[in-house]
Formats: sequence, C-alpha cells, structure tokens
Amino acid sequence: MNVTDTELEGVKIIEPRVFGDARGYFFESWNEKNFRDAGIDCRWVQDNESKSRAGVLRGLHYQAAPYTQAKLVRVIEGAVLDVALDIRRGSPTFGKHVAVELSAENKRQLFVPRGFAHGFVVLSDEVIFVYKCDNAYMPSHERGIAFDDPALGIDWRIDRSRTILSEKDRKNPLFKDAELFDYAKKEYLK
Repeated sequence: MNVTDTELEGVKIIEPRVFGDARGYFFESWNEKNFRDAGIDCRWVQDNESKSRAGVLRGLHYQAAPYTQAKLVRVIEGAVLDVALDIRRGSPTFGKHVAVELSAENKRQLFVPRGFAHGFVVLSDEVIFVYKCDNAYMPSHERGIAFDDPALGIDWRIDRSRTILSEKDRKNPLFKDAELFDYAKKEYLK
C-alpha cells in the first residue's frame, strides 16, 4: 500500500495495492501490521456503514473527550469529497483542513486521527461509505461544526442549494463557537 502524509499531522491518505483480473479485484482494506508500520496503530472497536444520495453532506462531526475517535474511512460505491479539519487549539495546523476525493474506483482511504472533525459530501448519484472507529459512538459527546463556516474556507465542490443536511447538522455552531481540543494538553488522545 502507498501511504501519503497530508499537511495535517497524522492525517494520511492510504492507497491499497489492488490486484485485478478478469474475475474482478482483491485488496486488503485493513492489515494491522502494515498500518502499524505506516504509523496507524489503532484498536478498532466499531465498523459503520452509511448510504446517501447525491448532495448529502454529513459533518463536520467529532466526539468530545473521553469519547474522541480516530476513523479510517473509505467508499465502496460512488464518490465523496472527504474532509478532515484540525480542531486542536495550539496545533501548527489549527483550523486547517484537507479534502480528498474517495471513490469506489480509486479505492483510497483516509485516516482521520483523534482531534479532528470529519465530514463528507456525496459527489455521485449514491454512495456507500464505510468507516472504522477506535472508540464507541456516544450521543452525549457528539459535537459538530458548521460545514459552511466562511472562516474555514472549505470548497465542498457542490452548489450550496443542492446540499442536503440533517436537522442536527443545520444547527452546528461556527468554528469559533465550537467546543474544541487543547493541543498542549493532548486531551483529544484520552
């Protein structure tokens, strides 16, 4: 597999080796040793899958301590623009984001460590999105940030009028008003 570090500390793009022939293809989406060798050493406790239609935007989501989560995300049908946002006050890349197109075709994965908000928008007619989490979902600790906060400068590559949001995501606070992490205290790692 090919692992590319992004400008955000810990956020990595993973491109697996895909073996294809007339029957189809095969690749390893997770191999503990290979990922550990690449600096991703997580004990996954939960796998999630969502199906969404064109224009659906989910995010920007994260969980407060002590239920912070690292995620390994990928697409098995369709395509998304996937975004990781550094929400660690004091981090050299605080408030910056990376955006990566993930698709069934390119088979890329994105590793989003603890201390980052995460979201995606569906670029295809439909998408099936799957991800691993290293901590359980805890509704009482769920947090969000407004995806369209101008201070973030995220180009979601979709017309705002076509964006479909959950009621919860419509109410997410601006970045400046969100409950964030302290980089120096490493509280997002607890």
